[in-house]
Amino acid sequence: MFTGIVTDVGEVRAVERRGDTRFAIATRYPASEIAIGASIACSGPCLTVTEKGEGWFAVDASAETLARTTAATWREGTKLNLERALKIGDELGGHLLTGHIDGVVTIETRRVEGDSLRLTFRAPAPYDRAITSKGAVALDGVSLTVNEVEGAVFGVNIIPHTQRETTLSAARPGDRLNLEIDLIARYLARLLGKDIA
Repeated sequence: MFTGIVTDVGEVRAVERRGDTRFAIATRYPASEIAIGASIACSGPCLTVTEKGEGWFAVDASAETLARTTAATWREGTKLNLERALKIGDELGGHLLTGHIDGVVTIETRRVEGDSLRLTFRAPAPYDRAITSKGAVALDGVSLTVNEVEGAVFGVNIIPHTQRETTLSAARPGDRLNLEIDLIARYLARLLGKDIA
């Protein structure tokens, strides 16, 4: 489990395509604090650490992960929002996330609003039904509050702190981001017999 509070911006330093795709990712996390088999959210998707060294770790992405996320487009130099898995007793600063990506959204508009950035997206069906004003979404692993929803279009604000601590300051119209909808909305839809996936 994660909360969408990014604790490092890593960088893909190598990509090896084979049965699965192996990504080596540079990080500020101390190697001594990363366990082989640990889960790390990498711009949203929860990936398992398979190898590590000082200043880096490696993960494998399956064909399913490549098909459902932006991971298929990651190249050497791609910046990634990183978050290690929660431990019992950790502060829940964002909202509960699984690292299981629902889909990919494309930025439709970007504008400066005060010191913040306002980004808008069109949510893919059927996930658009699970996004609500003042609810939460995760975009590229970042927990964000939804400002408004109009049909399938929703908007979020990226405050200066989030701009500094994540990759979202570089986001531009046309960029694709990983979307994880609110976990509670997913289970509520299931209980009401209106599955969204």
